[in-house]
Parts: sequence; C-alpha cells; structure tokens
Amino acid sequence: MSTSTLEYIISTYGYWAILIGTFLEGETILIIGGLSAHLGLLELPYVVVVAFIGSLSGDQSYYLVGYFKGRELLSKHHKWAKRLNRIYKLLERYRDFIMLGFRFVYGTRIMIPFVIGMRKEVSMSRFLLFDAAGAALWSVSVAAGGYFFGYALEAFIKDVKRYEAHTVAAIAAIGIIVWVIHKYRDRKRAG
Repeated sequence: MSTSTLEYIISTYGYWAILIGTFLEGETILIIGGLSAHLGLLELPYVVVVAFIGSLSGDQSYYLVGYFKGRELLSKHHKWAKRLNRIYKLLERYRDFIMLGFRFVYGTRIMIPFVIGMRKEVSMSRFLLFDAAGAALWSVSVAAGGYFFGYALEAFIKDVKRYEAHTVAAIAAIGIIVWVIHKYRDRKRAG
C-alpha cells in the first residue's frame, strides 16, 4: 500500500475508525488517531471529541446491557462468574475511582460498565457523570500520547513522512498482537 493511499484512507475514514474503535476498546486506534493528527491527516481536537463520543457511547451501552440483560447473560455464560466476582470485590472498595479510571486498565473496558449496570447499585445518571469525566480524561490523554509520539518519532527519524505508513502499520500490528494475547489468556483462564 502506498503512502498516498494510506493517507487517503486515514483522512477519509479515520474519524469513523476512531468512533467505532473507541466504542469497542480503542487504545490502539486512538494512539494511531493522535499520530495521524501529528502527521496532519486528522485534526487533534476532532480526534479527541470523536474518541470521547465513541468511548462514552460504548460504556453507556455496556452499562445498559448489564442493567437490563446482565443476569440473563450471566446465566448463559458461567465462565464469566469468576472474573465478575473479582470485579464485584473491587467495586465494593473503590467504586467511584473505578468508574473514573476503568478504561485505563486494558481488558476491563467492557466488563466494568456491564457489571456496574448489572448490580444496579449505581444510578444511570451517576454512572454517566463519572463515565463522562473518565472518558474525557482518557480521550485527551491517549490522543495526546499518540500526537506527541509523532514528535518522538521525528527526533529519531528525520523524514517521518517517508516512514509513516510503516509506523502506523507497526502500531496497528502491535495493538492486534496485544489484543490476541489478551483474548487467548482470557479463554485459557475461563476454559
């Protein structure tokens, strides 16, 4: 894939990719979004806003699934019980802190809002308030991390434009590898 093709794809579909990626998990896609902003393919403020919307929408969806269908899903997926029990214990001690910071801990992004909703101990409005604050902090810090990663690359690579396609591909590959390893470990623990 040529550099101009990659630039076209990122500038055309980058915000959509960030929205969908942050709805699901999103760390890797948001770092790539910040790096793409540094390279001038996207605008950093838009990257942050889109990531905030995607992250908040995802978390609220997982909360609502837990709230309305959590017990039913848990009865069908007995493998989740051990992991959910660990989350219950953490929520009993650090609920507000966890509602603010769960998205910073890889692999907890979907389960924490699901469990909070399922337990019905936190109102929707309270979860929304804490979730919005956490999503804002996460969106700004991770996107900025990707953006400033571009400066670090420039310090080591004089002609970053020449290597941008390789850099974005390498970051995406690393993110996919980490995700696959995480999913493999989860299945191994559950099975």
